[in-house]
Amino acid sequence: MADRKRIDEATGTSTVGHEWDGIEELNAPLPRWWLWTFYASIVWAAGYVVLYPAWPMLHSATQGVLGWSSRGALEQAMQANAVRRAPINTAIAATALTDLPAKPELMQAAVQGGAAAFRVHCVQCHGAGGAGVKKLYPSLTDDDWLWGGDLASIEYTITHGIRNPDHRATRTSQMPAFGRDGILDAAQLADVVSHVRVISKQEKPTAASARGDVLFQANCAVCHGASGAGNRGLGAPKLTDSVWLYGGDRASLAATITQPRNGVMPRWGDRLDPVTVKMLATYVYSLGGGEKAAAPAAVSISEGQGVDGQP
Repeated sequence: MADRKRIDEATGTSTVGHEWDGIEELNAPLPRWWLWTFYASIVWAAGYVVLYPAWPMLHSATQGVLGWSSRGALEQAMQANAVRRAPINTAIAATALTDLPAKPELMQAAVQGGAAAFRVHCVQCHGAGGAGVKKLYPSLTDDDWLWGGDLASIEYTITHGIRNPDHRATRTSQMPAFGRDGILDAAQLADVVSHVRVISKQEKPTAASARGDVLFQANCAVCHGASGAGNRGLGAPKLTDSVWLYGGDRASLAATITQPRNGVMPRWGDRLDPVTVKMLATYVYSLGGGEKAAAPAAVSISEGQGVDGQP
C-alpha cells in the first residue's frame, strides 16, 4: 500500500494518499451542513432519552423526566372521551331499552356507540357489516331470528350468549344427532332431507319426501313444528324459507341431520358494562330491522340458519 497524495485528473480533487490494489480515495469530506445536521441529531437523541421513555428495563423502561408515555396519553384521551360521553351514556342507561326507538336522537347515539363496540368485539365472527360468514357465523342483516329479533331478545343474547356450559342463563338448543346415533338409517335420513327440501320450496314432492314427512312428524315436529315453521321458545329454526347458515343443499342438510354443529357465542354480560350491551343491542337491531312486536327474550341469531338451530 502506497501512502502518497496526488491530484485526481478527472475531478481535480486531491486524494487522501492511500491506495489499495490501484484504488484511491478522494479527499472529499462531508458538507458542513450535513455534518452539523448529524451533530444535531445526536443532541436531539440524547435529549429524547432524557425526556421520554427510552431504555428498556427488566420489567419496564426508563420513564423520562417529563413522565410522558403513550399509554398515559391514551388513558387521558379515553378519560376525556368518557367525560364527553357521560351525559349520553347516563341518558341511555336511564331509558328502558324498548323505549329507545321512541327517542330518535338517543336511539341514534346508542346505535353509533353500539357500532363502535361491534367493530371491537363482534366483527371477528359476524363481519364488519354484520353479514356473517356462510357455514360459520350467522348474518345479522336479515329479519330471520331464532329466539326473536326484538331489542330485548337481542340484548339477552348478547348478555348471556349461546351454549355457555358454565352459565345457567345462556340460551341453549340441542338437536339430536339422528345419523351419528343411529336414530335414522341412511335411507330414512335421505327421505327427511327430501321432505325438508320440499317444505323449503327447493324440490317438488316425491315418494321420498312423503316418507320423509312421516319421519319428520315422528322425530322433528316436536321442535320445528308440524309444518317446519320453527319454535322460538325452543330455539328451533324455521325450515320453510331460504335462509340457512350451514346450507340448504342436500349434502349440507344430510350433514346437519347426521351430526348437528351446536355452535356457541360468548356471553358479553361479564365483559362489557350494561350500557355498552344495550348499545350493541340497538346496533344489531338496526342491521336487520328486527321485529316491532315484543317476543320472548333471547338470541340474536338468524332463524333459518341451519336445521340444527345453531347460532
